[in-house]
Amino acid sequence: MLDVLDEVPWERLESALESHPPEEMRRALRSLVLKGGAATEEDCYPLFDCCALGTGRVTSVATAALPFVVALARDREMGARLTLVELLTGLAEAAAQAGAERVDADWDDAWRRQRPAFRALLADPVPEVRRQALPLADGVGDLMERWHAETDPTVRLPVLLALGEAAAGCADARTVDLVRGVLDEVLRTGGPVMRVAAVRAWAAFDPQVAVRELDLLVDVFSDRAVRPRFEAVWFVPDIEVPLNREDVLSWLTHRLEHAPRTALAFLTRLIDAAHRSGDAPLCREALDEAWQLLVVHPSTAETLLPLAGALLADADDGVRYRAAHLLAVLGARSAPYADELAALLDDAGEAGFLEGTVGDHARWALTRIGDPRALPGLVERLHAPYQGQYSRAYSMAEPRLPEVEDVLLPLGAHAEVLLPALRELLRTDGVGGALTNCFLQVLTAWGRASAPALPEVVALLGDARHSLHAVRALVAMGPAAASAEPAVRRCTVLDWPGNHQTVAWAAWRLGGDRDAALRLIGEAMLAEAPHGYGPVELLGDFGPAAAPYADRVRHVMEHGERYLRSRAAVALWSITGDPGPSAAVLEEYVLPVADGDDSYGFFLDALRALARIGEVTPGAREALLRVRASGRRLASYRDYRAILQDEEIRSAIDDVLALP
Repeated sequence: MLDVLDEVPWERLESALESHPPEEMRRALRSLVLKGGAATEEDCYPLFDCCALGTGRVTSVATAALPFVVALARDREMGARLTLVELLTGLAEAAAQAGAERVDADWDDAWRRQRPAFRALLADPVPEVRRQALPLADGVGDLMERWHAETDPTVRLPVLLALGEAAAGCADARTVDLVRGVLDEVLRTGGPVMRVAAVRAWAAFDPQVAVRELDLLVDVFSDRAVRPRFEAVWFVPDIEVPLNREDVLSWLTHRLEHAPRTALAFLTRLIDAAHRSGDAPLCREALDEAWQLLVVHPSTAETLLPLAGALLADADDGVRYRAAHLLAVLGARSAPYADELAALLDDAGEAGFLEGTVGDHARWALTRIGDPRALPGLVERLHAPYQGQYSRAYSMAEPRLPEVEDVLLPLGAHAEVLLPALRELLRTDGVGGALTNCFLQVLTAWGRASAPALPEVVALLGDARHSLHAVRALVAMGPAAASAEPAVRRCTVLDWPGNHQTVAWAAWRLGGDRDAALRLIGEAMLAEAPHGYGPVELLGDFGPAAAPYADRVRHVMEHGERYLRSRAAVALWSITGDPGPSAAVLEEYVLPVADGDDSYGFFLDALRALARIGEVTPGAREALLRVRASGRRLASYRDYRAILQDEEIRSAIDDVLALP
């Protein structure tokens, strides 16, 4: 092979990346040939580097290497056969996904010439090789041949799954009927795990099979005696370890995304069965999948609420953890379970790699309900994960603890109870503390109720990291913070123009010179295109007094960056008193969402602006009616924030639709 390898004119070939020239492919192949049985997965990495599958290209160097890779993969003395077959399947996928212009002109012919070798790999004596080679099968024909010849259950099951995927991409009805016949036979005569695999395979080209076989799926997954059998046979290509029952459940549930009602019925039956039998692993996984439905489909809340309430008393920490989190995101609807949640405030149970305790989520749930039993110790508990460090080392896995601001911002009515702890943290952990700016944003949202924290906020004015947040918190406190005006003026940062504008605005709001502040901010507005919200947003606070700058604000509203235009619309209305031009611009943020756009952040800004100016165009009103009727979350997130954002947006829509 070495002689043939050296005959290839590698220097004339095109590589996928300049950092891996064609000669490097030759060296990598030579190294594998020489190592033979001693070759390892790591020895194949240079081949993957040279092919650079992630670039979306298949170049001539891959075409030239193909017969050598195939020959090495078929060599029973080669030590890295599985990795080489993995490279072949990766190349096949890359070529299928890339456009014709990004695939070497000789690739298709080279691939066809290797078909006999691929069939040999599908019949290889080593089961792991046969399984890894399944994506190399040439459609249903090759797979049907393997199905009838295969005896190893760890290969037989993935062949069945591959048949379903191949049938999904097949236009020949007779061929699909042949696959349907195989799957029907397995459903009638196969063992429990193979019957689940048949449903999964059938669902690839006929999703309704999962609806028809729901009883079968519930029976198999909830039978604890069957659980070990999944890990015994459920292997798939490219994954070295078997899938367990919970992995398969997640995989299968994703096949039901098109039918959320069926998925919900399936999962709720599993949760109920698992809870009654004490099958905690199944209950946890089914809850996780149900949670994913709730994040997308608001209608699932009604069904999941009583289930979660019942699970608060489950013996398993992970189940109680998930139940408390689910009730937390459901907010006020969880009020019937407030006593049960309060009883869990000191529950230290945890859930594997998920952050926080059962008690943490129970406490959050009570805050969402509005139950004061959550308040004692709330601020300290929220701060604990950050103590002595810049951030909490949380996992992005779901469910997870909410961000501190998501808990505290809605609790302004309870500021009197929460302020002592928050003030203490600003004093002891204020300058440089991980949550300092977060706490200042909370005080800003609480407005005049946060006035007792005046001394702590003033103390932060001297730190440029916190000064602008502190300034806004002081303005939000209203007249009670008037004494801070001199200190606010002193926190000006000489080489930071944006700071000058905010400080001038804040000094005026706290009792200083309005005209001087207006001139400074107006001149900044006229000097150049604004960056950030600064002068555009601040000018609106001056109302008609900012009339000399109205034309500039109008220009930004009509021609500025997208993130500025809605704020300029509010500022122009505030200056001129005419809502018409602003409402017309804000309509541009509303109409796309009614047609499926997911720019929900801009959408929410526009809704708030419309509510403030008090006018909505007929087109925007009609669009909002369509958006409100959506059965999916109005959110760009796929975690607990999806539910919070959906609530916020729907409330804002109602506010706008209530306008005359």
